[in-house]
Parts: sequence; structure tokens; C-alpha cells
Amino acid sequence: MSGSSALEAAKRKSDAAFKSAKQTFEDAPAAMKAAAENPEKATRDFLHIPAVRAALPFVNGGLAGMTATTVIQPVDMIKVRLQLAGEGARTGPKPTPISVAREVIAAGKVLDLYTGLSAGLLRQAVYTTARLGFFDTFMGRMQRSHEKAGTKIGFKERAGAGLAAGGLAAMVGNPADLALIRMQSDGLKPPAQRSNYRSVVDALTRIVKNEGPTALWVGCYPTIVRAMALNFGQLAFFSEAKNQLKETSLGPRSQTLTASAIAGFFASFFSLPFDFVKTRLQRQQKGPDGKLPYKGMMDCFAKVTKDEGLLRFYRGFGTYYVRIAPHAMVTLIVADFLGFITK
Repeated sequence: MSGSSALEAAKRKSDAAFKSAKQTFEDAPAAMKAAAENPEKATRDFLHIPAVRAALPFVNGGLAGMTATTVIQPVDMIKVRLQLAGEGARTGPKPTPISVAREVIAAGKVLDLYTGLSAGLLRQAVYTTARLGFFDTFMGRMQRSHEKAGTKIGFKERAGAGLAAGGLAAMVGNPADLALIRMQSDGLKPPAQRSNYRSVVDALTRIVKNEGPTALWVGCYPTIVRAMALNFGQLAFFSEAKNQLKETSLGPRSQTLTASAIAGFFASFFSLPFDFVKTRLQRQQKGPDGKLPYKGMMDCFAKVTKDEGLLRFYRGFGTYYVRIAPHAMVTLIVADFLGFITK
């Protein structure tokens, strides 16, 4: 009897599902006609589907980051070369952004400044999508909570959301970040020792094949700390600056630009030492003795401090700021714009 009841229940569910699918199929032409007649309403309806609303912060964040990376990639290439110059020596030639750019162009062509762009775009597709998506999600939940309590979100909450979003996103995006550093530093090796990666997929595949899957997370600790420091400076200060600038006579666009510039400075200041260590760790490879130059993040900090001096961590600060500030400005402005048009 129970078996028969189960069969009848399954049949009823199957019939209901079939009727629902049939109704949807029959309604499809009418829905398409309505969308064609009023595309704005159709777009609004689609954007307000709960699943789409939840995904939008992540999609907008990824698109914003990829746009910014395409603009800033040459500066990032120069920044990496500056950080790797004079490794292990306190004295010696002090390259400048202009001399590095000249060297790269002289060795190949102008497009060499875009080496690693595919890895940079993949990194943004993963890292910035997660970073801005998590941050907007965290801020949205806190906003609703504070509205119920009749209070306002403070700087501590913004900072906490930025730190958490940065750390989570960095862990996910480390493989693409590693591939980017390997591709950008490959030109520093003698021609016979270069890997000549064709793309980010080629770089990731060969790293896994030659060094194992865990090699994709080399430098993960400083990458996470760097991301947390960068997000603390960028997202928390951007959000706080925008909040403070509301009381000024500046227009909305000027407020966004000013807040982005402020956020870029603090993001650069807090994150550059960790970015420096991350670059050194991700670029390193085993020497003739089979050993790596650095055992980890703290060992790298100690050796660079001893052999090259504390100020080496801030070498290329100007270039880093020129890379971070416009990247932050383009990312945040594009994300703000996408958020506005997809309300």
C-alpha cells in the first residue's frame, strides 16, 4: 500500500512538473514579445531576481577589476621588475621606472610591457570578483542590521569587511597571481633559462607539471596579508572618505575621484612591503644546490632587511602608487557605475 502511495505521489509530482514546463514553454513567446516591446522593464525584472541580485556585486567587481588591469598592466610590469632588481645586494645600480621601461622596450617591443596580461585578467576575474563581491555582500548585511538597530556603520565595521574580503579573495586568486609574477619576471633570466610561457594556461600547466599542484600556492601567506592590508587601505578608506566627503560641496564624481585617490595612497602604504615579499617568494626557484633562496615570508623579511636594508621594501613606492591609485580609481569608479546602472 505504501509503495503504491509513493508511486502515485511521484506520478503527481511528475505531472505537475510537466504541466509547469509546458506552461513556461507556451508563455515563452509572450514573454519574449513583452521583453522586445519594453526592454527596460524586462531588464529591471531580470536584475531584481534574487539570485541575480546576489551575483551582481561579484560580476560588477570582476568586470571593474579586469578593466582597470587592462589600463594599468604596463605599470605593474615595471613595478615587478623594480622589486626584483638588485636582489640580495644592499648597494649597486638603482633602477628607475623610466630605465626599466627603456630596458624592456629595448629588449623586445612595446607590447612586452603587456607581458602576463592574460594572467592579470584571470587574477582579476577571480580575485577582484571575490574581493568586491564579498565586501559588498558583507556591507549590505551590516547595513540592514544597523538600519534595524537605528545606527550607522562605523569605520571598524568597514575595516573588518575589507580585511575579510581581501583575505578570502587572495586565497582563491593566488594561482593566477603566481602565474602573473612568473610571466613578468621570465625576461630577467638568461635567454637559455627562460620558460617563455605562451599564456596563463601554459604557465599554470607547466608549474603544476614541474613543481606540483601545491606550488600554485607559493607565497600564499604574504599574498593574503598583502590583500588584507591593501583592502584595509582601499575599501575601508574609500568607503570612509566617501562618507566624509558627503558633507562637502564636491559633486558625486569629484567625491568618488577624491575618495579613490585617498584610498589608493593608504592601500599602497600598507600593502607595499607585503607585495615586495610576495613577488620575491613567487619568483624564486631552486638553485644548483636544490634549495630555495627563502624559506617563507618571515625568512624573506629577515634576509632582505639584513642584506638590502629596510628601505628596500618601499623601493618603487611611486610606481606602486601610480599602479595602485589609478587601478583603485578605475576599479571603484567602474564598480560604482555598474552598481548604479544595475540598481
